[in-house]
Amino acid sequence: MAQVVQVESLSRSFGETTALDSISFSVEEGEIFGLVGPDGAGKTTCLRILCGLMAPSSGRVTVLDQDMVLDPEPAKDRIGYMAQPARLYEELSVAENIRFYADIHEVPPERYRERMNRLLEFSGLTPFTGRLFRNLSGGMKQKVGLTCALIHTPRVLFLDEPTNGVDPVSRRDFWKILYELRREKVTIVVASTYLDEVDRCHRVALFDKGKIRLLMAPPDMRSLITGHLFNLIVPDRQRALKVLRSVPLVIRSSVFGTGIHFTTRKESDVAEVEKSLLSAGLVSFEVKPITPTLEDVYLSLILSKEEVEA
Repeated sequence: MAQVVQVESLSRSFGETTALDSISFSVEEGEIFGLVGPDGAGKTTCLRILCGLMAPSSGRVTVLDQDMVLDPEPAKDRIGYMAQPARLYEELSVAENIRFYADIHEVPPERYRERMNRLLEFSGLTPFTGRLFRNLSGGMKQKVGLTCALIHTPRVLFLDEPTNGVDPVSRRDFWKILYELRREKVTIVVASTYLDEVDRCHRVALFDKGKIRLLMAPPDMRSLITGHLFNLIVPDRQRALKVLRSVPLVIRSSVFGTGIHFTTRKESDVAEVEKSLLSAGLVSFEVKPITPTLEDVYLSLILSKEEVEA
């Protein structure tokens, strides 16, 4: 399959701060590729360089065989970019914002109408075309931003945290739209801080302090977790966490949502963990084996790095 995005030894510094540290990856045609990591990991900087909006300090980037460092302009009509949050005109209506972006990309009038109607239909925005952008909900604003990024039919779509701050239902709807785009062979590169969300990507690059720590398919990432993973539900999490970190059989432990995830080398080791919790006076708790998430993988990598440095 053809590679539509190629990144080689890409670096970018802002003064003494290194945002990207010699990263390399490629994206295949029709793939949904995730850039995942916490705020400040380098995801937005990477996307802006891929779109030709920012020059790197060093390295090479090609999108659709076009050098985005030396001459990005020829590729810009074939790519779409959506920033976070969607930066559109507050005083214009939904239809007016879309028409504005169509004019920027010189979409022919006969093609624009058909394209806009189709995008509005599968994004659920048809009843809201006359509403001012400023009066939309966060989820609807993101859908309008996506529609504007797609109105000129790009072959590659770059999305910077498109569902950040959006309610769960709108997040689900947004991803349905992305899967629909694959039928049109649109290649999608999406940055996100939601590790559970990018589990829907074909491949994921885990960013950490400007570096790519891991790059593979989500199912393969989960298989990297060694030992047996459990979820502990307990009223006093901080106290329980101290107990877990004092038990030699526990490889690692961390607060996760409303519970605590911890890993043991053997499944039978959980009995010793439960005994330690009871001895510490924590008599009300529940322990269940669970399947690792991408967040577990990420925390495992970070904790392992800190343990090595220590």
